[in-house]
Amino acid sequence: MSAHATAYLDSWRAGHCVEAPVTTRLADGMACRVAEPQALAILQREVDDVIAVTDDEVAAAMRLMFTATHNVAEGAGAASLAAALQQRDRWRGRRIGVTLCGGNVDRALFSQVLADPER
Repeated sequence: MSAHATAYLDSWRAGHCVEAPVTTRLADGMACRVAEPQALAILQREVDDVIAVTDDEVAAAMRLMFTATHNVAEGAGAASLAAALQQRDRWRGRRIGVTLCGGNVDRALFSQVLADPER
């Protein structure tokens, strides 16, 4: 989940659908203002934890993915790597999998992400 679009995180914690503002500039694939009831029901049934990642963490994951594998991931597509990096102590010594998906990132935005290691 994006820390800048928390409808699903807030809904998962509340136990019902809630609305939340969207301010993400990188992870538009996760930019939901209101959780969808059926999707929330699946999360409540199947998920033990929900992790929110910031745009800065997503940008770092996008850069790492490109540098390490030469694959382009849009913000939402790099979010699972961002979460794994954020939670690395939790998963230390274990094998985990992350999803690489979505190369639908604007060239100018991707150039900015690659050029700015602080973002």
